[in-house]
Amino acid sequence: MEIIARCPNCGGVRRLGCDAADRRVRCMRCKRMFKIPRLEELQRATEVLRRAKGTIYVDEGGKTYG
Repeated sequence: MEIIARCPNCGGVRRLGCDAADRRVRCMRCKRMFKIPRLEELQRATEVLRRAKGTIYVDEGGKTYG
């Protein structure tokens, strides 16, 4: 399994092995450190995103639609 992580600071993408889960990594582009979630958290987040995709929209004011 491979983890594809996007830096929250600059948007740079890194491809990491499973051993990077629950660890901090450094962005190769901007050098900022950020945390990779545990594998259990990744699986849950993926499921939530899969279910929510295209069904809920939140506008700039925080109002939800869908």
